[in-house]
Amino acid sequence: LQLVYNLSDPMCEETLHDSFASRRFVGLTMDSKCPDETTILRFRHLLEKNGLDKQVFELSKK
Repeated sequence: LQLVYNLSDPMCEETLHDSFASRRFVGLTMDSKCPDETTILRFRHLLEKNGLDKQVFELSKK
């Protein structure tokens, strides 16, 4: 979601709270708890630490 729409962590959190389409895009139901910006940041750092950020980026270009 962040790559597609060039969102900051706070904007990604806000978008997930406000948009059903965005929630569906990332696989969250309306009953699911949305990740906060800190969780989004930690997840991105985990991807980077394990080299998965490059793989996700390459997949998003296809």
